Amino acid sequence: MSSINIQIDHSKCTTPFDCKKCLMNCAPAVFVVRTVKMERGKETDKKEPGAYKVGPYFIDRCSGCMDCVNICPVDAITITVPQEVTR
Repeated sequence: MSSINIQIDHSKCTTPFDCKKCLMNCAPAVFVVRTVKMERGKETDKKEPGAYKVGPYFIDRCSGCMDCVNICPVDAITITVPQEVTR
């Protein structure tokens, strides 16, 4: 059985905390933000490009509604929904 494929273009979505639209508008909460840059004893700047990345963590929750794709202001999200095989 195929599953939904979600891709994030991190060259377009460089500072996810500036926007957070995919995080706020995804009812099943598919996306999470993870820290990429960490320095001991120093808080990571949320506005530093590339310091954080948003990604689909709970892909199995995705319904394929495309709300995140439609709301992303930088067109960084791509979703591929497999076609069902009918017999």
